[in-house]
Amino acid sequence: MLDRDGPIPVYRQIAEIVRLRIDRGDLMPGEAIPSEAELEDEYGIARMTARRVARELRELGLVHTVQGEGTFVGQPGTPRSAERTPIYHRIAADISAHIRKGELQTNKPIPSEKSLMRQYGVAKATVRQAVALLRMQGWTFTVAYRGTYVSPREKWPAD
Repeated sequence: MLDRDGPIPVYRQIAEIVRLRIDRGDLMPGEAIPSEAELEDEYGIARMTARRVARELRELGLVHTVQGEGTFVGQPGTPRSAERTPIYHRIAADISAHIRKGELQTNKPIPSEKSLMRQYGVAKATVRQAVALLRMQGWTFTVAYRGTYVSPREKWPAD
């Protein structure tokens, strides 16, 4: 239980909880620690507090962060589990599956950055990486100041 009124800042208390999980082996080298969104939900904290937790763990030398992918136990270069696909790849795959099924229609917008951030519990940069990947693959196109739309079927990648 967090002591929100005590002398130890909340971010340090949460960082200590995560550190104990690492020490016990609940989080192994190369595994992701809980995301900022997961920490927000689990502990009822603000995004900035969740960011401070990751920063504290980095300063202790316990984790490293890969932009758009997450924060992982160990030093940079620590091998990550093979099944760990970057989250922006998983988001892009999910959106492309919705396009393929016809749930997102040609020339209609995909969900907004804000709604994707909420849905997947990720930062704006991660959503932007997913959308950039979709664009690169041909699933979507972006119109400046308007949004991102589903590409015509002939632009979609071959299955």
